[in-house]
Amino acid sequence: MLGKRCTVVMPANAAHVKIESVREFGGEVDLVDTSKTTRKQRVLELARQFPDAYIASAFDDPLVIAGNASLGREIAQSGRKFDFVIAPLGGGGLTAGIVQGLRECGSPAKVIAAEPLMANDGACSLRAGRIIANESEPPTIADGARTLSIGEHNWAILQHGLDRVVEVPEADIKEGVCLLFTHANLKAEPTGALAIGALLAANADFHRRSVCCVISGGNVDPALYRELLA
Repeated sequence: MLGKRCTVVMPANAAHVKIESVREFGGEVDLVDTSKTTRKQRVLELARQFPDAYIASAFDDPLVIAGNASLGREIAQSGRKFDFVIAPLGGGGLTAGIVQGLRECGSPAKVIAAEPLMANDGACSLRAGRIIANESEPPTIADGARTLSIGEHNWAILQHGLDRVVEVPEADIKEGVCLLFTHANLKAEPTGALAIGALLAANADFHRRSVCCVISGGNVDPALYRELLA
């Protein structure tokens, strides 16, 4: 349980299982209609109400990057030599941490970000050489990637640390969920299956290569999961 008061700002259309998980750990959930305002704006409002509070981004925070770097180190120290590590990209906290952890261990593995095609601000940012933001949160099925843009702390790492971004169509994201269930007996949420979707979307690029796919979560509402598997 959380020791102090913790308020988590989440979009109103977030997976119900994620909302309930926050509440089970003692957190308060502040739901935002992202068609009317942004999560960032709501966080700023709460910050003014509680000036002593620590404002933590879900992805754009050095502590988040440092935590995710432990995964990069685990991959580097796994005893396997990977040509590529593919990980989901939303705000960039996970991928930035993986890049940092791999490089700390001297791993030469190239990091590829898997991003929904309809939420491809990361790919656009790499092409432009600067952060490109979405005007509103994209309605991709991969709800963990419904961010307006890559975080600034993450961009400082990703603009030079990523090999590239694979833009994954919604159909390949859904197929990735099904393949993980069918062939690996693994329940993954759509965002968690983005790496498998990237393999489907750009399969020729990974032929006969050693690839590590990061499956980042399994928080998916039962009704949606049944629909995807059907």
